[in-house]
Amino acid sequence: MHKKTEQKRMYDETQLKIIDATMTLILEKGYSGATTKNIAKLAEVNESTIFRRFDGKKEIVIAAMELSKWNPGLSENDFSYEGDLEKDLTSFSGIYMNKVTPQMVKVSIGLRSAELEEAALPGIMKTPAVFKKVLVDYFTEMIENGKMPDCNVESIALQFIAMNFGFVFLDASFGDKLIGISKEEYIRNSIKVFVSGICEKTNNMIPGSKGHVFHARIKKHDFGTHKT
Repeated sequence: MHKKTEQKRMYDETQLKIIDATMTLILEKGYSGATTKNIAKLAEVNESTIFRRFDGKKEIVIAAMELSKWNPGLSENDFSYEGDLEKDLTSFSGIYMNKVTPQMVKVSIGLRSAELEEAALPGIMKTPAVFKKVLVDYFTEMIENGKMPDCNVESIALQFIAMNFGFVFLDASFGDKLIGISKEEYIRNSIKVFVSGICEKTNNMIPGSKGHVFHARIKKHDFGTHKT
């Protein structure tokens, strides 16, 4: 059975100029502040051209959500893992932060407008939804294979997302004025703390419990390379 693939719309040079101008202004002024007059000026087209190529500003934003320049396009196939909690989560964080840049966060913030209603939400939601699914599937498999203690995978996945998004959000909002370490150093240190918290739960399990069995098995279990 073949999976149904989404057919992405193709945009011509003029449409791409209008999209880029619109999103650039949204970054600077927010959705409401990006007027079609200013969009036309930045795109170097007549204002009437905008309405010939798009139904309106809302459709331009929806179009932008289809383009990798304005939307990370994170997919499950971006992630692979080996079964080593610290190494795998370090890899996950690196992949996420390489896709979800400060610019992407500013775009997301700029699109928070009542005028957009639900139009842009699917595009904005796609990346965190994919990341959450990858994490839930990963933690579930790690538990099933004795690599992690039994826990609420939904909760721990959301904690991990918050830990990563928090850094990108602060970087997008304040940059060097607040962030005093590199992205790589943050990932390395935060993953160690995150994993140690999981291991601490394991160490506190009483003998004979499921967590204790996990602790005894972890050295013996052979975990092959997997691709999500």
